[in-house]
Amino acid sequence: MDLLQHLALGFETALTPVNLFYCFAGVLIGTLIGVLPGLGPAPTVAMLLPLSFGLPPVSGFIMLSGIFYGAQYGGSTTAILINTPGESSSVVTALEGYQMARRGRAGEALAMAAVGSFIAGTIATFIIALLAPPLAKAALLFGPAEYFSLMVLGLIAAIALASGSVLKAIAMAIIGLLLGLVGTDVTSGVQRYTFGVLDLFDGIAIVALAMGLFAVAEVLRNLEDPTQESVIVAQVTGLAAGLKSTRRAMGSILRGTAIGSLLGILPGGGATLSSFASYAMEKRLSREPEKFGTGVVEGLAGPESANNAGAQTSFIPMLTLGLPSNPVMALMIGALMIHGIQPGPNVISEQPELFWGLIASMWIGNLMLVILNLPLVGLWVRLLTFPYHLLFPTIIVITCIGVFSFSNSMFDVWMLIIFSVAGYVLVRLRCEPAPLLLGFILGPMMEEHLRRALLLSRGDPMVFVERPISATMLAVAALLIFAPALSIIRRRREEIFVEE
Repeated sequence: MDLLQHLALGFETALTPVNLFYCFAGVLIGTLIGVLPGLGPAPTVAMLLPLSFGLPPVSGFIMLSGIFYGAQYGGSTTAILINTPGESSSVVTALEGYQMARRGRAGEALAMAAVGSFIAGTIATFIIALLAPPLAKAALLFGPAEYFSLMVLGLIAAIALASGSVLKAIAMAIIGLLLGLVGTDVTSGVQRYTFGVLDLFDGIAIVALAMGLFAVAEVLRNLEDPTQESVIVAQVTGLAAGLKSTRRAMGSILRGTAIGSLLGILPGGGATLSSFASYAMEKRLSREPEKFGTGVVEGLAGPESANNAGAQTSFIPMLTLGLPSNPVMALMIGALMIHGIQPGPNVISEQPELFWGLIASMWIGNLMLVILNLPLVGLWVRLLTFPYHLLFPTIIVITCIGVFSFSNSMFDVWMLIIFSVAGYVLVRLRCEPAPLLLGFILGPMMEEHLRRALLLSRGDPMVFVERPISATMLAVAALLIFAPALSIIRRRREEIFVEE
């Protein structure tokens, strides 16, 4: 009964004209950004983060969340039509969707993606409503030691599941932790790593760091190797066929939703890993796996449902534990803190309109995506020919204005430039910036809980292993970080024995 009352509060909040407008604006912008290759939800949310600061918290977060899951759908449009995923979670969609488009089944593929995303989003929304409150109540039982260990686990999980070298991911996380220390120590009042610069006394602005590492660095990366896309599908027809195919692919949609819902909750899981896992499962369960890669409906429906479900359930650890599972959720936590809201289990009790209004808006936003995108397929096709030499300077100008408007300080603009160059260098070195951002967000909170735990235990570090929950999470974190190293050592030994 409480759940129904909470959902009623959520829909009452989300259905106000103002919040409906921002929900529509969010999914529209998200779809637009997802359609344009070279951009993605993280750079877009980073770029538009300052817009939410002038809005009420509920409206701002409804808009930002709409951008996030709207981009998951928009990325599938380019993946299907021109074999160019708008963002990483749509890579798998391109494998089957593009082949369907080449055979004149583009409308069927787009309709299947829309329906699968809506079904997955609806189920994921109810999963959030069911799991988040009990998880938040359990989190209230956590002490400082458990919170510290939980954040260590979240950071290590993000490192272990990051693409590329684990060693580079660890280095990025450590750099993020160090950057999070810049500013005035709350306990002692001592300036740390400020070098006497007055503008650094309050720390590094998350807006400048996030926009530099993601938005501008992504622009520079795309300018280095501009891609000339050409749309192969002049006319998109057969949308009704996609709606009929939904019955045949319902099993794939439900399996993809289950995989995405589970992996989305896990730190470092998210939409990309969900879509790959779903595709692998569908291929394994298929009676004709050799046909995958030639335009199989199940290979499109499962991953597309998985990435949408994973995107939405990633809100669960962010809202209940204050633990970001991906860069976008880290930006969301930064926005919460700027609005004066401490992320964690108290959000549900102290900000019920925000929590339940956000959940209700997700279902409304998914419905808007279906109604909005299917009739506007022709518009999205035309947008694919938008000249990049006009798009990228516009992004940079908007980014600079957003950073300056945050604190009316040119220092933050200079910091934006520094982090933009650093972000581009990291991309060239194949260092993923996501662990850096997660370390920057989690670092100050980890330090706070570490200090509290040591104060309560009178400086005894054994408190972290004497408490069962804390010890379990640290053990899992150690397993995650050492498992790849053990596999590398084992592989190297096998190679040596083979050579001998």
